[in-house]
This record gives sequence, structure tokens and C-alpha cells, in this order.
Amino acid sequence: MAWRYRLSSKLLIKIGRNIRTVREKKGKTQEEIALDSGIEMSYYSKLERGEGNPSLEIIFVIIKTLNIKSKDILPF
Repeated sequence: MAWRYRLSSKLLIKIGRNIRTVREKKGKTQEEIALDSGIEMSYYSKLERGEGNPSLEIIFVIIKTLNIKSKDILPF
């Protein structure tokens, strides 16, 4: 059985808000980022609301799609 770490709700909300802020500053829609990232739109929307528990791979893909540094969205 694979072990999966669950980030705290507070941290997930902070990451989601940071992703949304960066996306909006770049003038992109959720749909554009989801499509360019290869992430389901509904899941991407959950991430911005802090309701998803993204893997490191998903965070990496979003960072690359937004063309930013990890420090721009990760609060640690």
C-alpha cells in the first residue's frame, strides 16, 4: 500500500490562493492553465480553492505552465 502525505487544509488554501493570484496576474483563465498543464479542469479548480491534495508532480507542472519559480506559490 502506497503512503501519501496529506498537507494541512491551511497550507492547501494558501497554495491555492497563491496559484490563483499568479494566474490572474498573468491574465490567464483556469481553463487555459488546466489545459496547458494537462490537468482536469475540475481538479485544477479544486486546487485553487485549496480542496485538492496535489502531488509534487502536479505542483511542478503548474509551476512550469505558469513559468514561475516554486517560491511564487509555495509558502515554505
